[in-house]
Amino acid sequence: MFDKIAKLVRNLGSPGNGAPEVKAAEPVTYNGFIIHPAPQREGGHWHIAGSIAAADDPDGATHEFIRADTFTDHDEAVTYTVRKAQQIINERGKKLLG
Repeated sequence: MFDKIAKLVRNLGSPGNGAPEVKAAEPVTYNGFIIHPAPQREGGHWHIAGSIAAADDPDGATHEFIRADTFTDHDEAVTYTVRKAQQIINERGKKLLG
């Protein structure tokens, strides 16, 4: 599933759609999970979006999320995506992928 999100992020900056090149966000490890920030562009804004996987099984189950929060800056959206993912992990813990 992460491959689909990563492909979406890569295509947002592809030549021909008039969008500036967007660098894919680096995964972040947090409390035994890997957070893959992948904000989604809608018009001139970025929505918080990404996926969470277990660090010990990165190809296993994932939890994907998207939120209504929007930002005009991609890097700011990445920062808040990571914060939201950390909140989700803190609230749900190991049950998140179970």
